[in-house]
Amino acid sequence: MKKTHFADDAAQFWDKRFSRDEYVFGKDPNVYLKDQVTGRMKPGGNALCIADGEGRNSVWLAQQGMIVEAFDISPVAVEKARQLAKHQLVSVILNVASTDSWTWKLNHYDLIAAIFIQFATPNMRVDLFAHIRQSLKPGGYLILQGYTPKQLEYKTGGPPSIDHLYTTELIQDLLRGMEICDWQEYEAEIHEGEGHRGMSALMGVVARKL
Repeated sequence: MKKTHFADDAAQFWDKRFSRDEYVFGKDPNVYLKDQVTGRMKPGGNALCIADGEGRNSVWLAQQGMIVEAFDISPVAVEKARQLAKHQLVSVILNVASTDSWTWKLNHYDLIAAIFIQFATPNMRVDLFAHIRQSLKPGGYLILQGYTPKQLEYKTGGPPSIDHLYTTELIQDLLRGMEICDWQEYEAEIHEGEGHRGMSALMGVVARKL
Protein backbone atom coordinates (compact mmCIF):
# COMPACT_ATOMS: atom_id res chain seq x y z
CA MET A 1 0.00 0.00 0.00
CA LYS A 2 1.32 3.44 -0.94
CA LYS A 3 2.24 5.65 1.99
CA THR A 4 0.27 8.84 2.54
CA HIS A 5 2.00 12.15 3.18
CA PHE A 6 0.86 11.80 6.81
CA ALA A 7 2.66 8.46 7.09
CA ASP A 8 5.78 9.86 5.45
CA ASP A 9 5.86 12.78 7.88
CA ALA A 10 5.24 10.49 10.85
CA ALA A 11 8.02 8.12 9.81
CA GLN A 12 10.47 11.01 9.52
CA PHE A 13 9.44 12.39 12.91
CA TRP A 14 9.88 9.07 14.69
CA ASP A 15 13.08 8.19 12.81
CA LYS A 16 14.59 11.39 14.13
CA ARG A 17 13.40 10.71 17.67
CA PHE A 18 14.68 7.12 17.70
CA SER A 19 18.02 7.92 16.04
CA ARG A 20 19.91 8.22 19.33
CA ASP A 21 21.85 5.24 20.65
CA GLU A 22 19.87 4.87 23.87
CA TYR A 23 16.36 3.44 23.88
CA VAL A 24 13.97 6.39 24.14
CA PHE A 25 11.31 4.47 26.09
CA GLY A 26 13.71 2.02 27.72
CA LYS A 27 14.17 -1.70 27.22
CA ASP A 28 11.78 -2.94 29.91
CA PRO A 29 8.13 -3.71 29.14
CA ASN A 30 5.30 -1.41 30.08
CA VAL A 31 4.34 -2.15 33.69
CA TYR A 32 0.60 -2.36 33.07
CA LEU A 33 1.12 -4.78 30.18
CA LYS A 34 3.43 -6.94 32.27
CA ASP A 35 1.03 -7.05 35.21
CA GLN A 36 -2.01 -7.90 33.09
CA VAL A 37 -0.35 -10.54 30.90
CA THR A 38 0.88 -12.49 33.89
CA GLY A 39 -1.54 -15.36 34.53
CA ARG A 40 -3.64 -14.50 31.47
CA MET A 41 -1.51 -15.60 28.53
CA LYS A 42 -0.01 -19.03 27.85
CA PRO A 43 3.22 -19.79 25.98
CA GLY A 44 2.60 -20.44 22.30
CA GLY A 45 -0.16 -17.87 21.91
CA ASN A 46 -0.14 -15.35 19.07
CA ALA A 47 0.52 -11.74 20.06
CA LEU A 48 0.68 -8.46 18.19
CA CYS A 49 2.28 -5.25 19.44
CA ILE A 50 1.00 -2.15 17.66
CA ALA A 51 3.53 0.63 17.04
CA ASP A 52 6.00 -1.01 19.41
CA GLY A 53 8.84 1.37 18.62
CA GLU A 54 12.17 -0.04 19.78
CA GLY A 55 10.67 -3.37 20.77
CA ARG A 56 10.48 -3.31 24.55
CA ASN A 57 7.03 -4.92 24.76
CA SER A 58 7.28 -7.37 21.87
CA VAL A 59 10.65 -8.67 23.05
CA TRP A 60 9.33 -9.21 26.58
CA LEU A 61 6.27 -11.08 25.28
CA ALA A 62 8.57 -13.32 23.23
CA GLN A 63 10.55 -14.01 26.40
CA GLN A 64 7.30 -15.31 27.91
CA GLY A 65 7.05 -17.88 25.11
CA MET A 66 4.53 -16.14 22.88
CA ILE A 67 4.70 -16.01 19.08
CA VAL A 68 5.02 -12.27 18.59
CA GLU A 69 4.55 -9.92 15.68
CA ALA A 70 5.17 -6.20 15.98
CA PHE A 71 5.24 -3.24 13.68
CA ASP A 72 6.21 0.41 13.77
CA ILE A 73 6.24 3.18 11.19
CA SER A 74 9.88 4.02 11.90
CA PRO A 75 12.57 1.89 10.19
CA VAL A 76 15.08 3.21 12.73
CA ALA A 77 12.95 1.94 15.63
CA VAL A 78 12.38 -1.45 14.01
CA GLU A 79 16.12 -1.94 13.53
CA LYS A 80 16.68 -1.16 17.22
CA ALA A 81 13.95 -3.66 18.07
CA ARG A 82 15.78 -6.30 16.01
CA GLN A 83 18.96 -5.61 17.94
CA LEU A 84 17.12 -5.86 21.27
CA ALA A 85 15.54 -9.18 20.29
CA LYS A 86 18.93 -10.49 19.19
CA HIS A 87 20.51 -9.41 22.48
CA GLN A 88 17.72 -11.12 24.46
CA LEU A 89 17.99 -14.27 22.30
CA VAL A 90 14.34 -14.28 21.24
CA SER A 91 12.55 -14.22 17.91
CA VAL A 92 10.07 -11.47 17.05
CA ILE A 93 8.50 -10.98 13.63
CA LEU A 94 9.21 -7.27 13.11
CA ASN A 95 7.84 -5.11 10.33
CA VAL A 96 7.95 -1.51 9.17
CA ALA A 97 4.31 -0.50 8.72
CA SER A 98 1.69 2.02 9.69
CA THR A 99 -1.66 1.06 11.17
CA ASP A 100 -3.15 1.63 7.70
CA SER A 101 -0.60 -0.39 5.72
CA TRP A 102 -0.37 -3.29 8.20
CA THR A 103 -2.12 -6.46 7.01
CA TRP A 104 -4.60 -7.23 9.77
CA LYS A 105 -5.24 -10.96 10.13
CA LEU A 106 -8.80 -12.03 10.87
CA ASN A 107 -9.45 -13.83 14.19
CA HIS A 108 -5.75 -14.56 14.64
CA TYR A 109 -4.34 -13.09 17.85
CA ASP A 110 -4.71 -14.23 21.44
CA LEU A 111 -3.33 -10.88 22.59
CA ILE A 112 -2.99 -7.43 21.07
CA ALA A 113 -0.94 -4.88 22.99
CA ALA A 114 -1.78 -1.24 22.32
CA ILE A 115 0.61 0.66 24.57
CA PHE A 116 0.67 4.45 24.22
CA ILE A 117 -0.58 4.42 20.62
CA GLN A 118 -1.92 7.95 20.99
CA PHE A 119 -0.43 9.16 17.73
CA ALA A 120 -3.79 8.14 16.22
CA THR A 121 -6.11 10.96 15.22
CA PRO A 122 -9.82 10.56 16.09
CA ASN A 123 -10.62 9.25 12.58
CA MET A 124 -7.63 6.90 12.56
CA ARG A 125 -8.60 5.64 16.01
CA VAL A 126 -12.04 4.42 14.92
CA ASP A 127 -10.56 2.37 12.09
CA LEU A 128 -7.69 1.12 14.27
CA PHE A 129 -9.94 -0.23 17.01
CA ALA A 130 -12.16 -1.89 14.41
CA HIS A 131 -9.07 -3.66 13.05
CA ILE A 132 -8.07 -4.70 16.55
CA ARG A 133 -11.45 -6.26 17.26
CA GLN A 134 -11.48 -8.13 13.96
CA SER A 135 -7.94 -9.43 14.45
CA LEU A 136 -8.46 -10.86 17.92
CA LYS A 137 -9.58 -14.45 18.24
CA PRO A 138 -12.83 -14.98 20.13
CA GLY A 139 -11.63 -14.99 23.72
CA GLY A 140 -8.55 -12.95 22.82
CA TYR A 141 -7.46 -9.94 24.88
CA LEU A 142 -6.67 -6.33 24.09
CA ILE A 143 -4.36 -4.71 26.63
CA LEU A 144 -4.49 -0.93 26.33
CA GLN A 145 -2.46 1.71 28.16
CA GLY A 146 -2.72 5.41 27.48
CA TYR A 147 -2.88 8.89 28.90
CA THR A 148 -6.01 10.70 30.11
CA PRO A 149 -6.58 14.45 29.58
CA LYS A 150 -5.02 15.32 32.94
CA GLN A 151 -1.69 14.34 31.38
CA LEU A 152 -1.69 17.78 29.75
CA GLU A 153 -0.96 19.18 33.24
CA TYR A 154 1.95 16.82 33.90
CA LYS A 155 3.63 17.05 30.49
CA THR A 156 5.75 13.97 31.20
CA GLY A 157 5.04 12.19 27.92
CA GLY A 158 2.41 11.71 25.30
CA PRO A 159 0.81 14.03 22.75
CA PRO A 160 0.03 17.66 23.60
CA SER A 161 -3.44 17.47 21.99
CA ILE A 162 -6.52 16.54 23.98
CA ASP A 163 -8.04 14.91 20.87
CA HIS A 164 -5.44 12.15 21.18
CA LEU A 165 -6.03 11.40 24.88
CA TYR A 166 -8.39 8.81 26.37
CA THR A 167 -11.59 9.49 28.25
CA THR A 168 -13.87 6.90 29.82
CA GLU A 169 -16.66 7.60 27.34
CA LEU A 170 -14.33 7.40 24.35
CA ILE A 171 -12.81 4.04 25.22
CA GLN A 172 -16.14 2.55 26.33
CA ASP A 173 -17.57 3.43 22.94
CA LEU A 174 -14.59 1.98 21.04
CA LEU A 175 -14.78 -1.26 23.05
CA ARG A 176 -18.56 -1.63 22.97
CA GLY A 177 -19.51 -5.33 22.84
CA MET A 178 -16.26 -6.54 24.41
CA GLU A 179 -16.00 -7.86 27.96
CA ILE A 180 -14.09 -5.45 30.20
CA CYS A 181 -11.78 -7.51 32.41
CA ASP A 182 -9.84 -4.64 33.99
CA TRP A 183 -10.29 -0.88 34.01
CA GLN A 184 -8.03 1.52 35.85
CA GLU A 185 -7.74 5.29 35.71
CA TYR A 186 -4.95 6.44 37.98
CA GLU A 187 -1.95 8.65 38.52
CA ALA A 188 1.48 7.13 38.99
CA GLU A 189 5.16 7.86 38.66
CA ILE A 190 6.49 6.02 35.62
CA HIS A 191 10.01 5.51 34.36
CA GLU A 192 10.07 4.30 30.76
CA GLY A 193 13.29 5.71 29.39
CA GLU A 194 13.44 9.44 28.81
CA GLY A 195 10.23 9.40 26.76
CA HIS A 196 7.85 8.62 29.64
CA ARG A 197 9.25 9.82 32.93
CA GLY A 198 7.53 11.32 35.95
CA MET A 199 4.05 11.60 37.44
CA SER A 200 1.50 10.65 34.81
CA ALA A 201 -2.28 10.45 34.35
CA LEU A 202 -2.96 6.96 33.02
CA MET A 203 -5.67 4.64 31.83
CA GLY A 204 -5.23 0.88 31.67
CA VAL A 205 -7.85 -1.40 30.15
CA VAL A 206 -8.07 -5.13 29.42
CA ALA A 207 -10.92 -6.10 27.09
CA ARG A 208 -11.83 -9.59 25.89
CA LYS A 209 -13.42 -10.36 22.54
CA LEU A 210 -16.60 -12.38 22.99
